[in-house]
Amino acid sequence: MKVSLPLTEKEIEKLRAGEKVLLKGEMFTLRDASLRKLLEFMKRNSLPFSLEGALIYYSAPTITPPGKVIGSCGPTTSKRMDPYTFPLLERGVRGMLGKGERSKEVREAIKKFKAVYFITVGGAGAYLSRFIRKAEPVLFPELGPETILRLEVEDFPCWVAIDSRGESIFPW
Repeated sequence: MKVSLPLTEKEIEKLRAGEKVLLKGEMFTLRDASLRKLLEFMKRNSLPFSLEGALIYYSAPTITPPGKVIGSCGPTTSKRMDPYTFPLLERGVRGMLGKGERSKEVREAIKKFKAVYFITVGGAGAYLSRFIRKAEPVLFPELGPETILRLEVEDFPCWVAIDSRGESIFPW
């Protein structure tokens, strides 16, 4: 199934845990340091981009090789971001993409906010970068690889791990 970004409630409602999807549109990279800094920044400032319907990709790409749009851009372990998930969902984020399971609290928050959690293959960052058409920094360039990037993707492969009803591919 093809899914357009940013996410809409109608699009999210169609998704089922275990389903393979191809993402097309805009998403933002975030990782540990940039996520913490973003939450602090939002307490005092307005963002230069909208989080409404946004998909957050837990990733910190490598240096961009000459002639490429981006370096290797694989997922990082999402569970480390669990403490910061609720505030993002409160501000309009409706999707997250990473690897690995999430806590029961995040699963409940996904259900409450009618969001979705996607996973993709870890260790495949060079392959996944093929589906990124554009990458531009939008915030915190001083963080190097953890700069928040706006990515334009086409047919980016992933699976629904937790759907908006709280159904999960994980055994807990």
